[in-house]
Amino acid sequence: MGFKTADLPPVDAEEFLGRPFAERMRILALHWVEYGFGTAKMIHVIYLLKVGLLSVLAGVALATATSGVGPFWHVAAWWNQPVVYQKLVLWTVLIEALGIAGSWGPLAGKFKPMTGGILFFARPGTIRLRPWRRVPFTNGDTRTVFDVVLYLGFVVTLLAAIVLPGVPSESLSKVLPHNTSGLINPMLLIAPIVLYVLCGLRDKTIFLTARGEQYLPALAFFVFLPFADMIIAAKLLICAVWIGAGASKFGMHFGNVVPPMISNTPWLSAKWIKRLHYRNFPADIRPSKAASFLAHVGGTTVEILTPLVLLFSTNHWLTLAGVVLMVVFHAFITATFPLAVPLEWNVLFGYLAVFLFLGFPNESGYGVGGFSSPWLLAVIVVALVFFPVLGNLRPDLVSFLPSMRQYAGNWASAVWAFAPGAEAKLNTLAHRPTENQIDQLVAMGYPAEIAEITMQQTIAWRSMHSQGRGLFSLLYEHLSDIDRWTIREAEFGCNSLIGFNFGDGHLHNLDLINAVQRRVGFGPGEWIVVWVESQPIHRGTQQYQVIDAALGVVERGTWRVRDAVEAQPWLPDGPISHVVTWRRADYATPVQVQQPPRDAVPQTVS
Repeated sequence: MGFKTADLPPVDAEEFLGRPFAERMRILALHWVEYGFGTAKMIHVIYLLKVGLLSVLAGVALATATSGVGPFWHVAAWWNQPVVYQKLVLWTVLIEALGIAGSWGPLAGKFKPMTGGILFFARPGTIRLRPWRRVPFTNGDTRTVFDVVLYLGFVVTLLAAIVLPGVPSESLSKVLPHNTSGLINPMLLIAPIVLYVLCGLRDKTIFLTARGEQYLPALAFFVFLPFADMIIAAKLLICAVWIGAGASKFGMHFGNVVPPMISNTPWLSAKWIKRLHYRNFPADIRPSKAASFLAHVGGTTVEILTPLVLLFSTNHWLTLAGVVLMVVFHAFITATFPLAVPLEWNVLFGYLAVFLFLGFPNESGYGVGGFSSPWLLAVIVVALVFFPVLGNLRPDLVSFLPSMRQYAGNWASAVWAFAPGAEAKLNTLAHRPTENQIDQLVAMGYPAEIAEITMQQTIAWRSMHSQGRGLFSLLYEHLSDIDRWTIREAEFGCNSLIGFNFGDGHLHNLDLINAVQRRVGFGPGEWIVVWVESQPIHRGTQQYQVIDAALGVVERGTWRVRDAVEAQPWLPDGPISHVVTWRRADYATPVQVQQPPRDAVPQTVS
């Protein structure tokens, strides 16, 4: 790939788009093996500059300048200062909430503009998605002026807590008597905490954008715990994130995540190394033993064992080794530029590992055994593991982010299918500050055919993951002529509708489809969605839905995860089997129009 030019498949664009859908997926999947998204390296430089200048330089400069700990370039003077740690956490929450950290830019499906977040959240009339129907005062799916005020209040109060100087803390002075910078005034954090919750109850998108599942507990620790307990609780929090993510990688999904992630690494140009992660390129591009080793030793094992060592080690050198390993771990993820680009999160977590475990080691009284109240400690542990446990058992109830299943491959996912010309209807959505991604690319100067191939690369990426094989199998069953339909990756499309997505299919489930349908009005058969829930940890199947935007859910069923994992991305042996557990009685798929409607009875489709 060039610095300014993308590395597209070597095909005639117009001729390529006329090929059968399965053939296009095969070509694009094989191209992904060697080139990933093929993004011009200039884009990666833009990301690095954003992280370096905005997340790191601006954040550290602001935190140090407002804390009286010396200039930002004197790292030795501030790296272990508690108030700087607090402000860097708040700074990350702020830039995430604004939409200029994770899920930003072209690698997240945002081309023009590159930012979602605030462009949607501060705009009345845009779509909001409440997390729970039973919560009072959250009815509706339209962002009101009240919602905008809540969101902007959240942003302003976060900024105020960052820029105002720290105040003395009795609990801090007991353990660090020479500290002069203090801690953030706890009273300044009450409003952000309350607004975090209120914004989230009105719109789950904002809560997940600001990564509330990880940072809201930290803010609560800042307010309600004495200093030593705050540090210990923060250690428990970061270890819960690491271990939860590691545990979620058990099973068959994560092996399919690593190869396309490695293939998308911009600095890795050696094709033989990329091919090493696939069984037998180009005939078989399922994960190789090398990919499985990297996934479950370099990933699962590191994310579970190393945090446990850090949590209980009282040996300096062992702790140092664990910190170095976790910093390298986050640096590696950052270097691969994964789609959704959680770069700021990885940078912050690398710093947190250093601050918490080297700055305040267990042997100095900051271990779990040093917590002031065993009963309160137990409550915190239960609170930290509650949603990960529930989310793994009942993923339909909990987003995969509070479930701590970041980038595990076990995602709720979806693919959208539009009848010819129907996708353009989305551009009639009122108050939306963006257009469809393909129109964004054309507005940037891409020829229409190249823009279409770029968008199809995203569904080829989806096909390389386990859910993709199941989703495309459903499309083959429900579309009479799939070659004519416009197929889109729902995660990317969701970004242009609500301003954020981070791999969480709950953000583009039936609630979003209904919200769009009420505003746009697709006709029956114009917009078909195949949607699948994450796999529960104790089951070998996933539950899917087929949704016609005009009709609602028209079919439900399951498929075996093993069948999806064992299939090739382009399904050369045909669709994988699935079990239909319910079908709308008056619904017939296009390939079944000559058959009488079937009632809601279980059946197996092969």
